[in-house]
Amino acid sequence: MSKPPRLTLPPVARAYRLTTARGEFAVHEAGEPVRGTALLVPGFTGSKEDFIALLEPLAAAGYRVVAVDGRGQYESPGPREEAAYGLEELARDLLAQALALGPGPLHLVGHSFGGLVARAAVLRDAAPFASLTLMSSGPAAVVEAQQDRTKLLVAALEVMRETAPTESMPVVWEAMRAQDPQDAVPDSPELAAFLRERWLATVPEQLIATGRVLVAEPDRVAELAAVPLPKLVLSGVVDYAWPVPLMDEMAIRLAASRVVVEGAEHSPNAENPQVTAGSLVDFWGSLSGR
Repeated sequence: MSKPPRLTLPPVARAYRLTTARGEFAVHEAGEPVRGTALLVPGFTGSKEDFIALLEPLAAAGYRVVAVDGRGQYESPGPREEAAYGLEELARDLLAQALALGPGPLHLVGHSFGGLVARAAVLRDAAPFASLTLMSSGPAAVVEAQQDRTKLLVAALEVMRETAPTESMPVVWEAMRAQDPQDAVPDSPELAAFLRERWLATVPEQLIATGRVLVAEPDRVAELAAVPLPKLVLSGVVDYAWPVPLMDEMAIRLAASRVVVEGAEHSPNAENPQVTAGSLVDFWGSLSGR
């Protein structure tokens, strides 16, 4: 999961609920759409807070930036039904968000699992978007080691939901943390409290359904390559979910721009936000000639 470098919104940003035809979604927004709008979609177990460090630099570059909690994710409501969190349902949500953000160039950025949602939305309807960035997101299911970890998580949530529904999320959270390596321990008590709060606030069925997508998603790169939309594949120098060479190959298959962010691993948005923001601005600017 991404660990935001800070949790306080910059002065240029605000938190509110975006009203769409498919319900309300909690968002962080910053900036004015001088050069366009960016819609940022978080990954599995993530939230809009994963993009906090990108808000100010992207807004300063002339973009309206909107980071969103998906349906059932942290501060966005969602039903206790797994069918509500199928990939196509989440893609429809994203398209509704795009419509609600209004006219103008709209650049779509999906981090990790959010990249799979963004891809599904573009394959359904690319018309609302001016570009697509897949950030630390690969061509298909995550690698085998991560599949095993995700399957264990899904199985634990399913068992606990049936046997101890009121205790399921806290118990599974503690079990996951016990398996973390030392370098995964949050840097501060404030961050540790936030990560736990976010987990507890996320709908279990959202995690179960999206976890299943992560271990079973087919390779749809050829379909995406056929969509005439400018694309960027951005990652850190190391990635545990999709190896960097796999993303290199995907970029070639997509005829996409490719950026590797030094000093970052699976979450360049949080681990090296200044370089990540600069890379996004350069990519978007190249599309308009500015």
